[in-house]
Amino acid sequence: MDVPKGEEARQSSSGLQFHLHPLVLINISDHATRIRATSGGPSGEVRVLGCLLGQQAGRVVDISNSFELRHELTADGSVMLDDAFLTKKLEQYKQTFAHLDVVGWYASGAAVQETDILIHRRVMAMNESPVFLLMNIKPRQAQKDLPVLLYETELHSVEGMPQFVFVQSKYNVETSEAERIGINQVAKVLPSGNDKGTDQLTAHFTSLHAALMMLTGRLTLLHGLLSKMAAGEVAYDHAIVQQAASLVRRLPAVKTLCFKGDFFTEYSDAMLTVLMTSVTMGAHAVNDIVDKVSIAYDKSRRRGLM
Repeated sequence: MDVPKGEEARQSSSGLQFHLHPLVLINISDHATRIRATSGGPSGEVRVLGCLLGQQAGRVVDISNSFELRHELTADGSVMLDDAFLTKKLEQYKQTFAHLDVVGWYASGAAVQETDILIHRRVMAMNESPVFLLMNIKPRQAQKDLPVLLYETELHSVEGMPQFVFVQSKYNVETSEAERIGINQVAKVLPSGNDKGTDQLTAHFTSLHAALMMLTGRLTLLHGLLSKMAAGEVAYDHAIVQQAASLVRRLPAVKTLCFKGDFFTEYSDAMLTVLMTSVTMGAHAVNDIVDKVSIAYDKSRRRGLM
């Protein structure tokens, strides 16, 4: 297999657009951190592998979730995947996220390895054209871009023989409102348990609320003016009526099943985030009460014994 190196990596010509969600990057980073911690620290670096989940709509591939893969290194250096674990995880994800399919796989490391094409062919059994996401968990300090590369495979002629080669693809990081809220909270959580990210989040929603209130006020004023024109209380102004009609025609059609479905999905995600926050705060409060009761009970026992 032809392995891309640095700037000489071939660029994909498929024309597909890849949307990568932050949850995938968080999962891979967490996976690599846990494996490194359990294997004896940075000196015992172990490569991690996982499966990418998402969906494809036309020429757009949305990579929204991932899970880990169990694997073993054989004596010859190749990788053997745990097929039973992979099948079980896919069945579990299908029960919860029926719309997600396997779109590729990921690995940690600074460069593509020779054995990666074997893993890629195994994933091809679940997706004809999977993608390969490579995350460098030890990027250079001066590096400004994300240490993440996305590869597709194309059939090229190498030394007169047709072979699959990795070609680099471009991607965009996409986030929904629920993801932005969750990432903002996670990124600002301190070891002490205090969350200072709520200040920025509150300021963001305050500005959104002020903008909506201003828009509502102007629409109310425009509606009142048009009502008075229709009743003959104010002189009819053709220019204002034409601008209002043009504005109305540019508004999106919100009375559609597609809009309702997307709206309720976003609403459910936001409410789920609020519920998870409330449950976490409640559990923390209960834990504090239990600790205080335990301390008071121990003190009362000591006094009784004395």
